Amino acid sequence: MFLTRRSCLAGLAALSLPGCIGGGAPMSSPSPQRAPAMRAEPNPAFDAWLAQFLSRATGAGIPASVVGPALDSAGFLPDVIARDRRQAEFTRTFEDYIQAIAVTDERIAGGRAALSRHGSTLRAVEERFGVEAEVVAAVWGLESRYGAERGDIPVISALATLAFDGRRGAFFESQLMAALRILQRGDTTAANMRGSWAGAMGHTQFIPTTYQDYAVDFTGNGRRDIWAEDPADALASAANYLSRMGWRRGQPWGVEVRLPEGFDTGLAGRGSTRAVSAWSGLGVRAVGGGSLPDPGPASLILPDGPRGPAFLVFRNFTAILRYNNSEFYGVGVGHLSDRLRGGGPIRGNFQPDRFGLRLAERREMQERLTRAGFDTQGVDGVIGPNSESAIRAFQRARGAEVTGRPSQALLAQLRGG
Repeated sequence: MFLTRRSCLAGLAALSLPGCIGGGAPMSSPSPQRAPAMRAEPNPAFDAWLAQFLSRATGAGIPASVVGPALDSAGFLPDVIARDRRQAEFTRTFEDYIQAIAVTDERIAGGRAALSRHGSTLRAVEERFGVEAEVVAAVWGLESRYGAERGDIPVISALATLAFDGRRGAFFESQLMAALRILQRGDTTAANMRGSWAGAMGHTQFIPTTYQDYAVDFTGNGRRDIWAEDPADALASAANYLSRMGWRRGQPWGVEVRLPEGFDTGLAGRGSTRAVSAWSGLGVRAVGGGSLPDPGPASLILPDGPRGPAFLVFRNFTAILRYNNSEFYGVGVGHLSDRLRGGGPIRGNFQPDRFGLRLAERREMQERLTRAGFDTQGVDGVIGPNSESAIRAFQRARGAEVTGRPSQALLAQLRGG
């Protein structure tokens, strides 16, 4: 999901990541999937905007021989605007993000397979850029499920549509200009430049301006090809980005900790840093026992609130946040990289959602509704429109108040048959 570099995608880290494809980020199949085809629709106002933009692009020094064909193939994609408007439709708990999205058994298994299959490339990337193979693999896993979900939307059309729409027109126009400069350089073709609905591209979901500044030609073929089946350029580009953002090899991103009774949680937050010895003096302990690592000043974060899991985070966590400025994402990448090294699960207690339900309970509710004949169209723990419709149908059949909302009482009814 690059929220500092990709502020247009705020909130998507909690949906996918990765990223933003989908996290985006979109979350259970390990096999390659294509996004549903988006159909361009006629729009005279969009065509007029394209003509004006063509003049601005050529005036900015991009040859007409590049701009003309690229824009000639661009179409107005109303579904892109619809997705932009829907970004915050669902909210996820920290438990949802970690347990159902970022660090699932599937994601861990996929990461270990990727480390085995691309181990020589990842180790070479680590040696050159100083970012551990497991960390690069974790970013890859969250951004595109190890390349399986890179997005299949024409980037030029998507960016042109969003720039024309105007809600964040200046931002998306800058991305469109950068995409045209990528074509001018010859790194790829307009037909091959495909990605997410918001223009994030390739295995590691770079937006065009980030690509311009940080993409590398690791294979030495003269092109920075983050779209290829061979992920080498994309993995090296992600490592280059993290390195430039301050990543330090051999240092931890963070560590899960246990807080003492009566601890002042007002001390938490990324804006408050202390020496590790100071945190120890306040009674903060590594959740697994032993001494706390001490790579430098640390902040305490509580992404699931004061009663949820707690983490001391260091400089490398800040580097991850430059990729996507979400604590959920930062912990997701860090924790996934730890699991790929053989580490264990988070040990703190995840907190329930606004309905008082945990992820396992929401999944159980979906399973029981479906078995009772009220199909929720999947069991993922996400209470979206399909689950709400199933709940309403169940409530209606029981003669209960029809709210469409999950609850402990509803779960008890389902358990009782």
